[in-house]
Amino acid sequence: MTVSDHRLQDAIDTLKDSGVRITPQRHAVLEFLLNSMTHPTADEIYKALERKFPNMSVATVYNNLRVFREIGLVRELTYGDSSSRFDCNTSDHYHAICDSCGKIVDFHYPSLNEVESLAEQVTGFTVSHHRMEVYGTCSHCNAKTAH
Repeated sequence: MTVSDHRLQDAIDTLKDSGVRITPQRHAVLEFLLNSMTHPTADEIYKALERKFPNMSVATVYNNLRVFREIGLVRELTYGDSSSRFDCNTSDHYHAICDSCGKIVDFHYPSLNEVESLAEQVTGFTVSHHRMEVYGTCSHCNAKTAH
């Protein structure tokens, strides 16, 4: 069994433990997300799966993503535009985002827990979480502008 097979089986077990039925569409959306490194939108997931599941609607994809988010299998990433992106990597990590094409790449850096602690001290907030994004131009877009 490959690493992605193990991740898929673990995710399916998590769904079953939460009382969620595993439909073929739900399985396909989950598998697509686990194998995707692009942080896809619901529409991108739908377009990738519509040939295999012609009766599946965009609403089905959104509903499955909501279930996955509520159970903790995915994170919903919003960046001010109209479409959320979904990330199956729920470990603590950060994102680099291309200003030109919108590509999102994960990167790991020691958690900034001390920033949360300082924010609590300075603001009086009870901090629940944080996120960090770094913006720039990806190597692909840089190569296009170099020509």
